[in-house]
Amino acid sequence: MKLITFNINGVRSGIKKGVIEWLKTENPDVFCLQEIKLAETHLVEKHFTDCGYHCHWYPAQKRGYSGVATFTKVKPAKVYYGMNIEPYDFEGRTITIELENKLIVNTYFPSGSSGDLRQGFKFKFLDDYSVFINDLRKLNKPIIICGDVNICHQEIDIHNPKTNKNTSGFLMEEREWITKLLDSGFVDAFRFIDTEPHNYTWWTYRAGARQNNKGWRIDYFFVDKNIENEIKNTQIHADIFMSDHCPVSLDII
Repeated sequence: MKLITFNINGVRSGIKKGVIEWLKTENPDVFCLQEIKLAETHLVEKHFTDCGYHCHWYPAQKRGYSGVATFTKVKPAKVYYGMNIEPYDFEGRTITIELENKLIVNTYFPSGSSGDLRQGFKFKFLDDYSVFINDLRKLNKPIIICGDVNICHQEIDIHNPKTNKNTSGFLMEEREWITKLLDSGFVDAFRFIDTEPHNYTWWTYRAGARQNNKGWRIDYFFVDKNIENEIKNTQIHADIFMSDHCPVSLDII
């Protein structure tokens, strides 16, 4: 099974920039998008159904903001929309698909970069998300979490860790949350395969950051430790220029 996660920064923008042609080439079994920024999903759905996908949308109620979508070649046994927590569901943060033998949780984590209010919102989200994932474990299926986590876990995951140590997305409390998630029974799939530096998934549009590869690795696949031996490969597609993020793929047996 091949999975791809991608913060597309606007699904209509991504379509104009060639995401459908790229999708046809990659042909993943599961394609997860974050920041679709579209409530009228019927306007673009045919692009994905023509590629053979079942479409599962969870847009934000605020127009032009946030939202996630998961496309699957096989119709899921069940789809769970949101976390049953109104502030997060209002923003279209999470969609979970239940396949025959796995749960795929596609999430767009909040950013705290705009100030203390949203940073507090982000910390609360992290706490509630841990509870949400623990509740999903009651379904007794291996879980794969993917999406834009808006956190760099380790110094290797950010181009300038010393300068950014007090920056949202690299705060110690945020990094410790990922450590606790891994300790609770998950594997960072990319680091399971590749321990090399300078692998990033997001670059600011400012100061030629992408051209100089001054980025952050904030897009992840967290794979249930019980199936870590099924991880075949993972790849950061840094050559795909359709967003300020790039796609990340996971091949799993």
